[in-house]
Amino acid sequence: MPYTKVLIHFIWATKNREPLITKPLKPLLLQHIKANSIKKEIFIDTLNCVSDHVHLLVSLGKEQTIAKAAMLIKGESSFWANKQNLVKSKFEWQDKYIALSVSYSAIDKVRAYIANQETHHQKKTFAQEYEEFLEAHHFQKGFA
Repeated sequence: MPYTKVLIHFIWATKNREPLITKPLKPLLLQHIKANSIKKEIFIDTLNCVSDHVHLLVSLGKEQTIAKAAMLIKGESSFWANKQNLVKSKFEWQDKYIALSVSYSAIDKVRAYIANQETHHQKKTFAQEYEEFLEAHHFQKGFA
């Protein structure tokens, strides 16, 4: 049996960065994402969100790809939110996402960053954060 530990920090936004994740929806959405991911053998270490985006620290299973994990989490959670009529409009995630590898030595820093999203976003918007991530990790403009 292979042993794998591939940690990925995912970030994605609601479609058009709409503030769809309300305070009442947030715990339901996070709980559902976590429970559904267990069924799909996607191991979420840490997750949190604010009104327009989500952060997840995920350990990929031995046969999972980044794209497959993102697709399974994003697709199923938006389907669930719409089926439950949890938002007045249609709940959708944007197509793009950021996926960054995380070394085990940085795991506590990433966990703390994800856990403190509300505080973090009192100082900067998601748009600012997104651009900073793209720049800090040397993504080409228009790539992510």
